[in-house]
Amino acid sequence: MSHDQDHQHYVRRVVLPSGKTIEVVYFEDQVVNAPSVSPVFDETAADLHICGTCDSELVYPVEWDEAGPEHWEVTLRCPNCEWVGSGVYEQDHVERFDEELDRGTEALVRDLRRLMHANMEDEIDRFVEALEAGHIQPEDF
Repeated sequence: MSHDQDHQHYVRRVVLPSGKTIEVVYFEDQVVNAPSVSPVFDETAADLHICGTCDSELVYPVEWDEAGPEHWEVTLRCPNCEWVGSGVYEQDHVERFDEELDRGTEALVRDLRRLMHANMEDEIDRFVEALEAGHIQPEDF
């Protein structure tokens, strides 16, 4: 069995919005049965995290699929006004969107840590007050 070395291909690493990295191999001489309708590229998309309907900055991806070597088809949802829409976006737009999602995740984690810390402080203060007031006895344990 001989291997045909004439196939031209290239490998591209793609970082998905989930953070997982995959390698996609493209074969240039391979014929792909694609639908006869070409995807419509949304070249006007500036910030995918901003809702075009209500201007909320909380838009997030529901689904995404690769739509070519430099484009992604992304389904977006706005939790503020319940808008849902899909489009095909350039890799640069999707990468900026992914960075914005990362910043949002970091902000949520920071807020969660602050909230957990505040709750722990409150619980400790109430426990100390209960101890000092004699409301907690050895038989409570």
